Amino acid sequence: MKRKSLILALVLISYVLFLQTGCQEQAKSTNEALTAQTKPEAASESDKPLPRITFENVVYDFGEVGPNRMNTGQIKFTNTGKALLKITKVDRCCGVVTNMDKMEYEPGESGNVEVAWNSGPRESTMSRKLTIHSNDPKTPEISLSLTAKVVLQVDWEPKSLRLFLNEENAGCPKITINSIDKQPFSILQFKSTADCITADFDSSVEATKFILEPRVNIEAMPKNFKGRININLTHPEGKTATILFSVLPTYTVRPSMIIVWDTEPGKPVVKKIDVINNYYKDFEIESVTSKDNMIGIKVLEQREITNGYQLDVELTPPAVENETSFKEELSINIKNGEKLAIRCSGQYSIRKSKPKM
Repeated sequence: MKRKSLILALVLISYVLFLQTGCQEQAKSTNEALTAQTKPEAASESDKPLPRITFENVVYDFGEVGPNRMNTGQIKFTNTGKALLKITKVDRCCGVVTNMDKMEYEPGESGNVEVAWNSGPRESTMSRKLTIHSNDPKTPEISLSLTAKVVLQVDWEPKSLRLFLNEENAGCPKITINSIDKQPFSILQFKSTADCITADFDSSVEATKFILEPRVNIEAMPKNFKGRININLTHPEGKTATILFSVLPTYTVRPSMIIVWDTEPGKPVVKKIDVINNYYKDFEIESVTSKDNMIGIKVLEQREITNGYQLDVELTPPAVENETSFKEELSINIKNGEKLAIRCSGQYSIRKSKPKM
């Protein structure tokens, strides 16, 4: 019995020693395999040559440039890496033209991004961006900024006109045009909105300074009493002098447009309307009417305010079927015959019908 127990114990000890030795050999083999896989790969990744794009400056400032001019520049870069650099794409901004001699650059080789843009006819500040795409793994996309200030070589005064109906020639001042760089030029054209402002000039005369005396035709003025004057010149860096103008009208109506929300056909609404005389003169309101008689109108009350009147006007929207909105033009009629237009629009309320039981 003792002999059998001894034999059994020796067998168990041998089995345990066998399992332990097998696990150690397996772990050793696994570690050796992992080391064989990871060490060469890590070494190969770290030693792999890579391209690198490096720009001298990512901002290119053209400084002050003249108008109507094609401006060009070059932004230099170098492949500071150890592998072939490939430019894959250049994203351009509006109005900027780009060009490159080639798209691939050896290590240490330099290149240029050539840019060109037109400065246009007016004073402005230019700001544009370009994006360079390459196979540089660190900066696959890099943005470049272009800036410039467009400066005219022609100046004029005034830059805008405020005209008045109660003054001679609407109170329009003289217009002076100067050549900043002292280069002589001529006036080719004087053009205003609706030709309501004109001026005499001789296109054959060249000078570094002109003084024009505009003439204002109030009868030809546009209905909104606003517009512009364009004076075309032969100066290469100042082709056009632009002057905005506005005329103070006799009357101001507030609000300039009446909007009625969530209304119902045939249901009256009351709106307040102010009518002001901008020249401090007395006047009388004769009536308020609808241009196409689409809207029912009734003046409930008229109160005096500073330089004018405030009206409480009852408006009755038209009772029309299958319409969601309406538009009409109202007229405030002054006793001297002048009519002041005011737009009116409305939106009908949408009511959902109750479900049938």
